[in-house]
Amino acid sequence: MRNRFKTLIPPPVYLLFFATLMWLLNCYFPLYQWLEMPWRYAGLVLIVLAGLSDLWSLSLFLKLHTTPNPMRPSAATHLVTTGLYRYSRNPMYMGMLVMLIGWWIWLGSITPILMLPIFILVLVKMQIEPEEEALEARFGDTYRHYKNSVPRWF
Repeated sequence: MRNRFKTLIPPPVYLLFFATLMWLLNCYFPLYQWLEMPWRYAGLVLIVLAGLSDLWSLSLFLKLHTTPNPMRPSAATHLVTTGLYRYSRNPMYMGMLVMLIGWWIWLGSITPILMLPIFILVLVKMQIEPEEEALEARFGDTYRHYKNSVPRWF
């Protein structure tokens, strides 16, 4: 598997890294404060809702007794296609993106949004594509059908 070394960094580390970059941009390059209090609390609401959706998605793996470990997708024993996985092949990564959007809203300046497309690109190249390759090797036509019928994001 040519991409197996790409999944060495756990996705939550990417989340924390990009959240830190967003915070630094907000502190040192806040081009425009687009949102003031109390409206910025909407960002915290998004972060909590995204965290809850990630926990729900994680529980689906545990219910099927399969690994949720994104660093070892080839160890999966079942393909999860229920819950939010009916609408997105990556609801936990979507949750991480929504958390970063919530963080951007909480920070309140425009500049941190610059990190969101870079986060998506890094996550796709370093995590999602290698996972998809491993799942296709593990589950074959079942995964290919799922991949063709459910979008990567939404």
